[in-house]
Amino acid sequence: MNEQGLFDLKEEIDTAKQKVSELKGERQALMKQLNENWKCSSLKDAEKKLVVLQKQKDQLTIEEDIKELEEALNESNNES
Repeated sequence: MNEQGLFDLKEEIDTAKQKVSELKGERQALMKQLNENWKCSSLKDAEKKLVVLQKQKDQLTIEEDIKELEEALNESNNES
């Protein structure tokens, strides 16, 4: 490899190092936000929280569906 090739390789390495540093900073900021907003200190905690929230959402949807059915039934009974 000639001198220019080594210089180009060094620039590529420096660029990659800078990108890694930027990505680490972004990850750190996102983890801080995850902790502040959802009290999750790791991705594993966030996944567990997501499962709990999904179950709560599903339960609310079921409750809303039951309420709608009850209202429709009441309307049907009132029309009779």
